[in-house]
Amino acid sequence: MTLRKSLSATAIALVLAAPLAAEELRFTVWTGNDAHLAMLNGIAESFKASHPEATVTFETIPAGDYIQKLTFQLAGGNPPDLGWMFEDSMPAFVAAGAVQELTPALEAAEGYDLADFSEPAMGLWKDGDAIYGVPFSTSPFMIYYNKDMFDAAGLEDPLALAAKGEWDMDKFREVAKALKDSGAPYGFEFKDGQGYDTRIMHAIMPPIRAYGGYAWKDGECGFNKPEAVAAITQLHEMVFEDGSIVPPGEQGDYFSGGAAMTINQISRASRMAEAGFNWGIAPLPTGPAGASPIIGQAGLVVFSESDQPELAKAFIAHMTNAENVAVMAQFFPPARKSVLGSAAFTEANKLIPAEQMANVSAAIEEGNVLPSHQNSPQIGAALKPRFDALWRADADVQASLDAVCDAIQGNL
Repeated sequence: MTLRKSLSATAIALVLAAPLAAEELRFTVWTGNDAHLAMLNGIAESFKASHPEATVTFETIPAGDYIQKLTFQLAGGNPPDLGWMFEDSMPAFVAAGAVQELTPALEAAEGYDLADFSEPAMGLWKDGDAIYGVPFSTSPFMIYYNKDMFDAAGLEDPLALAAKGEWDMDKFREVAKALKDSGAPYGFEFKDGQGYDTRIMHAIMPPIRAYGGYAWKDGECGFNKPEAVAAITQLHEMVFEDGSIVPPGEQGDYFSGGAAMTINQISRASRMAEAGFNWGIAPLPTGPAGASPIIGQAGLVVFSESDQPELAKAFIAHMTNAENVAVMAQFFPPARKSVLGSAAFTEANKLIPAEQMANVSAAIEEGNVLPSHQNSPQIGAALKPRFDALWRADADVQASLDAVCDAIQGNL
């Protein structure tokens, strides 16, 4: 008995003296922005208070390549532990069993308060009562505008027009053409200059919704319905008749002064610190269907092939607690109601005046997310070449959109 006690005491002493095993997490993101990464690394550092040996490495994959390269990593034996996920891709990852359920870990996290998350904002990230992702960014699309270009053209800017109730799709077309005619390189640029490629849905859905249309619902394609056709016809005419939208093959780059307006989310305000011109943000133009804010979401998920799933879940609970959501609010509009309605949000981004951030809050409360589907990869692959055919000067818009619906109908 004495020998056993002695051995036990020695074993305990050795365990206590041994260094803790390193806890390493690989976290994929689609941002390479220095301000974003500094913020994320700060949150990772604060995680050490509860997990002293934990390290988190953020790996950037460009947004346009993100899903494809992530899928290769997951299938190729080199899986990350956790990462960002697009809203439109989430249903497919859940259906494929590629992400883990987070519900027990979040419910067990001290002071987490799941009820603080907006129920509509959580909709895409749940299957029944099971939570598979936590939205960290519920970000409405806004119009960024170059105020200097508007002033030079003698035009009221979108924020002023919105305040007067005059900022609609007709006015959007009118001012975009006037800006181009007055000497601006272009009146408008699609999101990140990729509206003909990886950002097709970001380019077409705001006007489609404003006109009262939809992409698909109840298994039916809506792209070739009259409302969507009218919306896309306007865009087509702005590109090829007015010359006011940056056309395929050209680079406008709003952020370096190559276009007077663009559409994006508030995370892109981080690029405006060095813009070199006066600027602002305004709501999306209204249309025949009234105001139709569009919300893009991004969530946090733990991949099923993670080597450290429990640690990864603990980090998601840490990253999305109320304190860190308030930190992230400077770039990523929150899904937590307590943060969204606080000065922590409206005053979080020093580049955007509080009164303009109030428009962001209103859009979050009233907006609808971009379309999603568990067959999103197949829909996207079928949709892309048909939209390529649309963006030609001599394209028949109705016929092109009929072809889009024919191509995707089997996946709806």
